[in-house]
Amino acid sequence: MSIIAEYKALEAQIAEQQKRLEALKGDEKLKKEIEFETKLRALLADYNYSLKNVIALLDPKAEKATAASTGARKERVLKRYKNPHNGEVVETKGGNHKVLKAWKEQYGADKVESWLQ
Repeated sequence: MSIIAEYKALEAQIAEQQKRLEALKGDEKLKKEIEFETKLRALLADYNYSLKNVIALLDPKAEKATAASTGARKERVLKRYKNPHNGEVVETKGGNHKVLKAWKEQYGADKVESWLQ
């Protein structure tokens, strides 16, 4: 795409966005939502509360659900493989271990998984 074509396309997008913005400015529903948000934030400030406090107060289950979903995933379990051919031991928490990959390539994944201790 040439620069002038890109420029004209961007101008058209901006004009379309401006039309949408003007249409929203006159929307009564938007005005009510803005008024509600403004009054709510003022009320929160008056009582020195945050949105988290209000959510915890009104719906304690929702707070627990969001805390569980945003928490870190559980830690991976340490796996220990012992090669019966040479007695070598590999300890790993994931399957992306260089020696483990080499064993799986040489002996097969099923066979190596049977070496898990």
